Amino acid sequence: MILVFGGTTEGRKAVEVLEEAGSPYYYSTRTEGQQVELLHGVRLEGSLDVPKMIALCREHDIRLIVDAAHPFAEELHHNLIVAAQKVGIPIIRYDRIYPPRAADLTWCTDYQEAMNQLEAQDIRRLLALTGVNNIGTLRPYWAKAVNECWVRILNRQLSQRIARKAQFPEDHLVYYEHDDTATLLRQLHPQAILTKESGLSGGFLEKVEAARLAGVKVLVIKRPPYPPLSSPSLPSPAVGCAAAVHSSSPAVGCAAAVHSSSPAVGCAAAVPLPQSALPPIVTVDGPHGLRRAVERLLPSFFPLHSGLTTGTCATAAAVAAATRLLKGETSLEVPVLLPDGETIHVAVGYGPDYAYCIKQAGDDPDVTNGLEIRAMAEPSDGFEILGGEGVGRFTLPGFDYPPGEAAINRGPRQMIRQNLEKLFSLPPLSVTISVPHGADIARRTFNPRLGIEGGISIIGVSGIVKPFSEEAFILSIRKCMDVAKASGTTRVVLNSGAKSERFLRQNYPTLPPQAFVQYGNYIGETLTMAADLGFPHVTLGVMLGKAVKLAEGQMDTHSRRGTMNPSFIRQMLAEAGVSPDVIDDLLPTITLARELWERLPADCVERFARIVIAHCMAHCRPLLADATLELLLITDDGDIYR
Repeated sequence: MILVFGGTTEGRKAVEVLEEAGSPYYYSTRTEGQQVELLHGVRLEGSLDVPKMIALCREHDIRLIVDAAHPFAEELHHNLIVAAQKVGIPIIRYDRIYPPRAADLTWCTDYQEAMNQLEAQDIRRLLALTGVNNIGTLRPYWAKAVNECWVRILNRQLSQRIARKAQFPEDHLVYYEHDDTATLLRQLHPQAILTKESGLSGGFLEKVEAARLAGVKVLVIKRPPYPPLSSPSLPSPAVGCAAAVHSSSPAVGCAAAVHSSSPAVGCAAAVPLPQSALPPIVTVDGPHGLRRAVERLLPSFFPLHSGLTTGTCATAAAVAAATRLLKGETSLEVPVLLPDGETIHVAVGYGPDYAYCIKQAGDDPDVTNGLEIRAMAEPSDGFEILGGEGVGRFTLPGFDYPPGEAAINRGPRQMIRQNLEKLFSLPPLSVTISVPHGADIARRTFNPRLGIEGGISIIGVSGIVKPFSEEAFILSIRKCMDVAKASGTTRVVLNSGAKSERFLRQNYPTLPPQAFVQYGNYIGETLTMAADLGFPHVTLGVMLGKAVKLAEGQMDTHSRRGTMNPSFIRQMLAEAGVSPDVIDDLLPTITLARELWERLPADCVERFARIVIAHCMAHCRPLLADATLELLLITDDGDIYR
């Protein structure tokens, strides 16, 4: 069982990730203010001290804690670590992404330093965006008659009671509305704002940018280090993780970082921890990293595990190769910045003049699983990404790059470039990606059909492969559709697989090979793609097993989505004029829809086929408003009904 401490944007994102598993978990917040939809989670409310946390973990057999609380919730973070150490369970810290600390801002370790800076800079008019709980802390500033201070708080009774208890002037309270910093600056004309280093999800950059545009100074309370301990008693990171050790610098969080024992500032609840082995504390800063960490620390929670795209593996290898070339350093794991802005750590290895990453497919049935993705970095006059052995070449239009270029898609190229730019300010390097045995594996992929020759493709949009292959398969369909469009064909012929395609090719002998696209089970998705790409003529070939599902409106015909419905088949048989006695004798004895071709009376077959086609057309035709749709029902022997 997992216990999540939330109440933040990260808490909501953690819920989205954990809900994918369909497994039960607990979600704890101090108050009931956050609206979050829990299908498999159980909501807990109220403050928990260390004894209550320990009791909760033992009572509900908690095996993993996800700390998605606010970065300034120092007491909670500390209590979590003490409780986790006591019961011996690991913690995943779901941290925020923090931009670099800009030099034009005034950075303060705590509120006392901030008030000292306000006095030193002679700031008499202040807008405090640090929340209601810090009104009392700022009293030495706002209580002075020469100063004028406004505090923005949430418009709720609890916040108002806290402000009144602190005796803050009610006429200087302003209430939070979404993205209202710029409006408040225009209305109040402060000399400065005081805010917390709350990260991207806390709207930090939006506040800073509004102040810059208004010519207002910005003072920032630095986020406290994690964990917030007053005693440097945590052991050194020896939990088998080769990732970077966390510090309080504004670096992006590490998906496998073990925290050091940096002393905290001002943690009232801090007590020394005993010198015993502490369970690992792993930091992530995004949903993909969270899922990967849960999969590693509590493997049974997710029924299926995620993997990495070839693009992420190539990026990790490129980072490792460039780091060894430019800094002479090697590490067993390297940071990889994903397209969504989060950073994960990926395992790498090294050869004589290259670095490599082993492709991890997770539970996705991917033929590239276990392949070694290599990167060689060499000095160059500029920056370029090349394809070597085992990386295919585009031979047809319709891709991100023209024919003749290495089959390294735009997403992975951008990932490699952005990661090296972040680490080394984009050094003048030539990075060559290669895949031993890639040419052999490519023959078992879509590549030959797409016109990619000589190896596999380096692909990936999100950088992560989720199980079931749905995302990857749909992206492959889209690429096939793009190639079909680029071939110049005005008709695209959609089919479920090799067998149906073989029969359909006989009906369209003059069409180019690229005009035939396999949809697998994703009929609705593929028809929508055809509409988006503006094909004037679409042919949909379908065999009876999928057709009886499609006729009922199942646009995804995979067996996990739905099965053959005997009641609906009975209805269609009746519409085709099949006698009730024949239907009663027939339906109980069939297990597969295709058996109907042989078991139906010969004089009923064509009428039944036309009824099935009519029902299918009723669901498919609305997806193609500007195209003609031809639907062909195919038998196992290759006979086609229109």
